[in-house]
Amino acid sequence: MSAAAPTPLGFVTWDRDDPTGGNVYNRAVVAELRTLGIDVRLHRLAGPWPEGDASSHMKLARALRAERVCLVDGIVGCGSPEVVAAAVDSGHAVTVMVHLPISDEVGLEITQRQRYAALEAKTVLAASGVLCSSRWSATELSRRYRRSDVGVAIPGVTPAPVARGSQDWGPPRILSLASLTPTKDQLALVHALAQLADLQWTADLIGSDQADPDYADRLRAEILAAGLRDRILVPGALADSALDQKWDAADLLVLPSRIETYGLVVVEALARGIPAVVSAGTGAIEALQEGATHSSATPGTSVPAGDSAGLAVVLRRWLTEPMLRRAWRQAALARRDTLPGWQQTAQAVLAYLNRLPNPLSTQPGSQPEPPPTPAPAPPPSGASSPS
Repeated sequence: MSAAAPTPLGFVTWDRDDPTGGNVYNRAVVAELRTLGIDVRLHRLAGPWPEGDASSHMKLARALRAERVCLVDGIVGCGSPEVVAAAVDSGHAVTVMVHLPISDEVGLEITQRQRYAALEAKTVLAASGVLCSSRWSATELSRRYRRSDVGVAIPGVTPAPVARGSQDWGPPRILSLASLTPTKDQLALVHALAQLADLQWTADLIGSDQADPDYADRLRAEILAAGLRDRILVPGALADSALDQKWDAADLLVLPSRIETYGLVVVEALARGIPAVVSAGTGAIEALQEGATHSSATPGTSVPAGDSAGLAVVLRRWLTEPMLRRAWRQAALARRDTLPGWQQTAQAVLAYLNRLPNPLSTQPGSQPEPPPTPAPAPPPSGASSPS
């Protein structure tokens, strides 16, 4: 299939620049699609997303009408089913990119969760297509909303230098990188680390503290109450060289999310040779297995979400057993050359879009590739416990 295309692609997203996995994914895919020759027209819409209001819905409607083919971030599209349906009914191809179902965010009131789920269901069924960033989430959406053609475009990763870590010259360094929210559940990590005060370690909990300021305040208060203010740093969001320095210093990534559709930060860690501990029963298991061969060792393990005691047990073993630390590190280093790049992600997006009635690739003789078929979610047992 040729990537050259006379048909432009509208890419509709919100106007937030927070360094979330979804935002990183969107920026990388837009850049790679343009490299492939696609004329991507970016529409960044302000509004109280995900539900929006009358003004933001009008902006979304105008953006969808402006392009024959559109890819819409789920944070904008999933709360606006009537707008999406109207665009599709008028002959526009609208594919919704679901990074995280809006009804899955932890901390929603029951009535709000039910409302979001109803809006989301209508959008998923009205859209021309639905794309997810993991097989795990595609399988879940297919089951939840009974749509059989949900596509998958696995996140790529940008090559990165091997992290030096502590190199056994100082306390092992633990990194958590995610917005400070109940969904990401950094409190579980703080509670686990409080049980390990007798051991040497330091931790950086990096991420935006503006998504849920109350939760961020509670997190800092818990760290202070546990007497760990000098060992657990919460600097807020970091970027560029400041973030690179934290990556370079890290020995282990911990992602204790209650909900995780994939966990881009996990493959970013593997790209640097850093192993990870993730939440069992989430899409982060898929990220931890990314690039694995049949004989590959797992570069880390999983712990049930919210299980601070179990996480403390795993971290104690990692901190006190040098052989386990070396095994995880070697397994992570072995994955660096097998991880997918962002060009593969963009090609998967393009292949899915080209199955729609208004394909992007229309050169004579070009044939759209078949849509990706969601594979069964990897079982939680795929990431073994430390042994």
